[in-house]
Amino acid sequence: MNQTKLYIFTLLLLTAALSSCKEEFKTAQVTNAAAPQPVSNVQVENLPGAARIHYTLPKDQDLLYVRATYTLASGQEMEVKSSYYNNSLLVEGFADMKPHDIKLSTVNRSEISSTPVTVPVTPLENPIWDTFRSLEAIGAFGGIRITADNEKEKNLTIMVMVDSLGEWVPSVDNIYTSTKQINRTIRGFAPNPKQFAITIRDKYMNFTDTMVTTITPLFETALPKSRYNAISLPTDAKQQYTSTGLSKMWDGDIINWPNISLTDVTINGPQWITFDTGTLAKMSRIVIWNYPEYTNNGRMYYYGGNVKTFEIWGSDNPPSDGSWNNWKLLGNFESKKPSGLPMGQQTDEDYQLANSGLSFDFDVSAPKVRYLRIKTSKNWQGSSFMAIAEVQVYGDPR
Repeated sequence: MNQTKLYIFTLLLLTAALSSCKEEFKTAQVTNAAAPQPVSNVQVENLPGAARIHYTLPKDQDLLYVRATYTLASGQEMEVKSSYYNNSLLVEGFADMKPHDIKLSTVNRSEISSTPVTVPVTPLENPIWDTFRSLEAIGAFGGIRITADNEKEKNLTIMVMVDSLGEWVPSVDNIYTSTKQINRTIRGFAPNPKQFAITIRDKYMNFTDTMVTTITPLFETALPKSRYNAISLPTDAKQQYTSTGLSKMWDGDIINWPNISLTDVTINGPQWITFDTGTLAKMSRIVIWNYPEYTNNGRMYYYGGNVKTFEIWGSDNPPSDGSWNNWKLLGNFESKKPSGLPMGQQTDEDYQLANSGLSFDFDVSAPKVRYLRIKTSKNWQGSSFMAIAEVQVYGDPR
């Protein structure tokens, strides 16, 4: 038999063998029309706004998962699945502490369900109520400041409404967060007494009561960047590159290299930079856009030279020798990532907050100043150099 005929003969044998394997595989897939046995030994662990149900799985060899179905107070039908590797599942989204019936079914690989087992659960108080009880709203420069505790770190929406001709209408911004300590300012309001209505909801559309309060925002205006000027005093940090510079912090570019201020990366101790706002004012706050570094995970904030622990100082007449005489502390600050994730990891909330600029409020009792000094003791990398893309200063120059 020549090589060509041998090749064809071998190919035919392989084809026949594969066809035989396919037939054997098909006949091995037997559909099980029998319903699996239900779970047993069910125990309930009631949790805030939720419940964890523990159970013993049946011995069915083709068991695939356990399914829980239930209805929330809003009427929303819920379904939770847990694989046969687990012996518990979590049901959540409850608004009240009343009994709720959960139907548990086992499901086999043929998608045949067992007779459901009805399990009553009585959730503990939904975490939104703890957050609501800790809720505070006070006047801030240009708006109102909202603080609250979110101990369970749930995904929450703090809805802020304003009174408009006797009707409650949503403000420009709601607060969407899962951070443990909520501290946000909603701005864009004139310095006149205004009624606000504030309520909290979770992702299952469960709402708290509404807090109604009258607040008078404090006056502020954005100090024009056209008047800002870079200053280099003898003790100030130097730039790492000639392509970067202090004046790049008010060029309107919040993200692109090299339009940033990048100080000397070799200095380990505290560093500071100084600039002139060109306006004598009672400074209210500064917004800082850190430079998002390029990483394997994309553009990353809370990274590298992004300022983390720092101070802002102000002066109306800074000494030319670069000393700290005639400087007033406007505030000690720490940049906190909403998610709490370590450097190199960030959520969409982390990114969006930093990309919109991190706002830091000054001491309201501080005197009027014109010159500002940013002093950093630690960046997100753990050293002290600064990588700042843009700043905007606000205050009352009247």
